[in-house]
Amino acid sequence: MNPQLLFWVPAALRALLFAVAAGVVWWMAGIEAALLLAFVGIAVLAFTQLHYLYRLNTWLDNPDQEKLPDGWGAWTDIFARLYRLRRDDEKNQAELTEWLARFRQAMHLLPDGVVIMDDVLFLEWCNPAAQTHLGLELARDKGMRVTNLIRTPAFIDYIILGRYDQPLTLSLHGRKLIVHIIPFENRRQIVVTHDATESERIDMMRRDFIANASHELRTPLTVINGFLEIALAQPNLDPQVRKSHLQLMTEQGKRMQGLIGDMLTLTRLESIDYPMRPERVHIRPLLEGILEEANALSNGRHQITLEIDGPDLKGSVDELRSAFSNLVSNAVRYTPDGGTISLHWQQNDKGLIFAVQDNGIGIAADDIARLTERFYRVDKGRSRETQGTGLGLAIVKHVLLRHHATLVIESQQEQGSRFMAVFPETATI
Repeated sequence: MNPQLLFWVPAALRALLFAVAAGVVWWMAGIEAALLLAFVGIAVLAFTQLHYLYRLNTWLDNPDQEKLPDGWGAWTDIFARLYRLRRDDEKNQAELTEWLARFRQAMHLLPDGVVIMDDVLFLEWCNPAAQTHLGLELARDKGMRVTNLIRTPAFIDYIILGRYDQPLTLSLHGRKLIVHIIPFENRRQIVVTHDATESERIDMMRRDFIANASHELRTPLTVINGFLEIALAQPNLDPQVRKSHLQLMTEQGKRMQGLIGDMLTLTRLESIDYPMRPERVHIRPLLEGILEEANALSNGRHQITLEIDGPDLKGSVDELRSAFSNLVSNAVRYTPDGGTISLHWQQNDKGLIFAVQDNGIGIAADDIARLTERFYRVDKGRSRETQGTGLGLAIVKHVLLRHHATLVIESQQEQGSRFMAVFPETATI
């Protein structure tokens, strides 16, 4: 039914009833009584209207604290409609609050920074990533001009000039940031920051890897090509010289083969396409085989011992053989003749540990943190003498990562080194 009819019909009925009552009183008691009744009725009606107006006004002053009053007559419909409006408003407020909470939660979880500025560049809101990227603190900096908080000239020029079609690359607080500014809603602006530090580091590592790999391959290729050119230019070369050249070419070819093999191994270890398939690793035969290889590489120049005092573990036999062999072969290569090398497999409160200890040349403290980088060499000249590829410890690092293990290095120059592969207790069979 039409809301207007719902309002006027009851009012008309009440007025009609009042008129009939006044007419009856007039007929029975005279006009004075009828006028008195009319006056009293109008006074009561006016008082009632004023009373409900007062209650409505009181409720409007504190709609969240006062209970919506009950009504009489037309006020019943008015209060009922107000109640429905209030209920709808509370529902909308609840939905808006929930949406805002979800929005803020999503903004908090974003890896990119988000800053909202008003039309005069005052900070209204920012997420935790933006606080980290730009050195802001919302509780402290809210309401302050962003250009006063971030004083980098390039950032200030970028905002003032308003050329937002291209992002700004910014170095700030040791990070490389890609900054976008997005104008919206009545001259407000959103600043979006992306931390490109890690991707830049990965790109640099990739460039260094390619450069180092090219350099490592170029040396043996130069030797091989040089000897081939000599053989072609001198067909009657002395057989003994030719044999020496062929031996050197074979050594360089093996060196390239080892380098390429290590690079392929690293690629496989880093790829998600080659998940590890855990199996029971029988430690004793594995380490005894590595000991035989170490003795063959040493050729009697070192005293190498092996002690096994721990259980088997769960992992990849081939990957662990590669990691352990690299640790042992490094000890053989960098320990002077007559040195001692000890291999230990043990279990203690830290977990399962494979330790390789030597009394070799040792490593400077500044170099230890970089040993697992690809092609990093402490002594480039000595590394070439030992025929290392520069990838052995990088392989060890990635194998241990796949086994949830860690590499611990202890070393002192001229006193020796200790390399420990530490596996968690959960790796025990």
